Order: sequence, then C-alpha cells, then structure tokens
Amino acid sequence: MAVITKKIKGTEDVLPKQSYRWQFVERIMREEARCFGFKEIRTPVFEHTELFARGVGDTTDVVQKEMYTFDTKGGESVTLRPEGTAGAARALLEHSLANEGLPIKAYYLTSCYRYEKPQAGRLREFHQFGVEEYGTSSPVADAEVISLADSIFRRLGIEKLHLEINSIGCPECRPKFNAALKEYFGAHRDKLCGNCLNRLEKNPMRLIDCKVPSCHEIAQGAPSILDFLCEECEAHFEQVKKYLAVAGIEYKVNPTIVRGLDYYTKTVFEFVSDAIGSQGTICGGGRYDGLIEQLGGQHLPSLGYAMGIERLLMVMENQGIEIPAPEPCALYIAGLGDAAQVKAFELIAQVRSCGLSAEGDVVGRGLRAQMKYADKIGARFSLVLGDNELEENRAKVKNMTTGEQTELALDESFAENFASLQLSASFEG
Repeated sequence: MAVITKKIKGTEDVLPKQSYRWQFVERIMREEARCFGFKEIRTPVFEHTELFARGVGDTTDVVQKEMYTFDTKGGESVTLRPEGTAGAARALLEHSLANEGLPIKAYYLTSCYRYEKPQAGRLREFHQFGVEEYGTSSPVADAEVISLADSIFRRLGIEKLHLEINSIGCPECRPKFNAALKEYFGAHRDKLCGNCLNRLEKNPMRLIDCKVPSCHEIAQGAPSILDFLCEECEAHFEQVKKYLAVAGIEYKVNPTIVRGLDYYTKTVFEFVSDAIGSQGTICGGGRYDGLIEQLGGQHLPSLGYAMGIERLLMVMENQGIEIPAPEPCALYIAGLGDAAQVKAFELIAQVRSCGLSAEGDVVGRGLRAQMKYADKIGARFSLVLGDNELEENRAKVKNMTTGEQTELALDESFAENFASLQLSASFEG
C-alpha cells in the first residue's frame, strides 16, 4: 500500500541506523562547548517576524526570499527561525541575562528553515551547532570562539579545513567603504544581476559575495574593506590575528568575506572545506556589536558562529572518518513459554538497571526466530530460558562470538554476575 504522503522537498529523515552519527558529533560539540565555558540555550522554533527583519536585516536574501513566514489564527506574523542568533539575542533581552554577569556564553543545537533550492549540503530544514558570546568587545573573545570551532574539528579528526578571516569594519568606517563600492559597481551597472542592482542602493557590501558569474567577476576588482578600516577596527583585527597565532591556528585573510546577514561588524570568518563542492563553508560567524541595540536593548558587544551539521557529516564521510558505532545489545534472553517469558522480563530489567543493554522477545517468536533476531541485532551474549532452567534456577549464558557458555544463577545476583562476565569478555576481546 502506498504511503499517504512523503517527506517535504528539502527535508531529510534521520533513521535509527544513522542517528548514532549525529549523536556522536553532537556529544563532541557539547563537551567542547562545556570546556570553553558555554552553556546550552534553547529557543522556540518560531518567532515574531519582526525579530528577523530587524536583526538579520530586511535587505538580506534570507529575509527577502528564504523565510517561512505565515499569519497565526490570531493575526500575528510569525516566522520559522532561519538562523539561531536572533532568537538567542531576543531571549537574552527578554530574560535580562546580562544582569547575571558578563560575558554570557551560550550554545545551541537547533533546526533552521530557509526556502531555497535544495542541493547537496543545503536543505530547507537544516541543523546547526552555534555559539553566542555577549558582553565583550575584546579581540580575545573573537579568537576564543574561533578556537572552539577549531577544537571541535580537530577532535572529530577533520582535515583540509581552511580558516578564512576578514574585518568588515564598524558604523564609523563602513560608510566610506560603501561609498567606494557604489562608485565602483555603479560603473558596471549594465552587467549586474537584478539582485545586485537592488543591493547597490540598499546594501552595496552584499555585492562582493554574489555568486552570479558576471557579478562575481566584476567583484574581483572591487575595493577592499581592509583599506577603509578605522584605527580601532584595524587594531582589533591585528589583535585577533595575534591571538590566533598564539593558539597555533592557521588562517588566511580573505577580504571578500562579508557574510550574508546584516548584523555583522568587525571580525567575520569561515571554515571552508574542499571536500563537498560549492557548499564548502561548514562554519561561519563573527562579531555583531550592534545587534542587541537593533533589537531594542542597550549596547552589548557580541559575537558567535553557526556550524552546519549536515555539511559537517558530509565532510567526515568524504574524508573516510569513522564514527564509532553504538554498543550492541549486551544480552538477549529467549523465553520459551509463559512462565519463562515472565522470568526473562524480570532478568532483562535487572540487567538494564546496571546500565547494560538487554532485550527479549516482544512479538511472539519461536526459539529459532528469536536466536536469528539476536544474531541480527549483534547481541554479544544470549540466554535461553525453558522449563529446565526455571526448575533449576540456573541457565547458561552463551558468548555469541566464541560460543563459550557460562552458567549463572537466576537470582538477585544475576545482573551483577552477568555484568562481570560481560566486562571480562570485553577485556579478553
């Protein structure tokens, strides 16, 4: 029978046989974030549309073309989050987190939604690991969040990643740069795409990273933001580079990095991989010192980044990085008859209480089918309970790899004795 419907275009299912890969990566991210002093924040999947229009920027492609926006039954305009920073910043303001002492260091593992053409490494529902650090203008913080990303990549064993950094200035020096961009791109107006013609007036810096071939070619000769930095921004950028060098993190200065969201100031950066084609950026971020003010708060310099989990997993697969498979079932108990099934259920509960995985029959299989299933799930040990075992209150536990059998009492000591047996077999293996 055909299913009623299939998954929506641009979304993917993470099946039970795949989920351990996600869990492994997410565990590494959480552990590294903890080492750097970051704590988890969780925000709603949808927010008032105004939050993203003001925070992300109403001239960005995200706001103009890619957001999933709809009206509620109460007439409110809400949007599925296209990124994690704006929601985290809103939560900071709403709950007055800055009063708890600065800096505030938060991380999230979240789903995001953007309506764009699905392709490898780019989905309409995608997942991110992100960090946010509020309340510091120090270049040390810039180097710290970059170091956290680098630490995650190193621990996952990812190679051939390139860190590219840039500074896009501040409200003081950026107007001069924008004026230079308008003059430069204005001379090529007849060759610009429609989007860039619109950006030329509203947000000329976005012309630099347009992917349309004709615009990209023109952008190669555009003025560099690094020639327009004010004294403060230039000093800040030099300090960031200094601390990265101290941390032993290699980087390349790329003046064309501007990032796609309007809230960025000063430092911007990307970790780029050559392993997944055109969607090579697997981590991007920077500083956004004016974001909290844009959302109605007091000035609170901030920074952070987001890391695409789907792209990260693609890179790991392409580089042949093995993700440890989950531990298989430690013990499968096959019960023959009603009384044996009850005893099997009791013993399974004991084993599970010791933190070990144990399973038994829940679909009414015969012995042969049960043992076939035990083999299929990779059970390390098996035990068959029948009338004789119940009468003697003892049964033989079989090592499914070696065939060796060990007799254990079926009493309150069973789980403890099995745990010792399983541990001994692990050392021998």
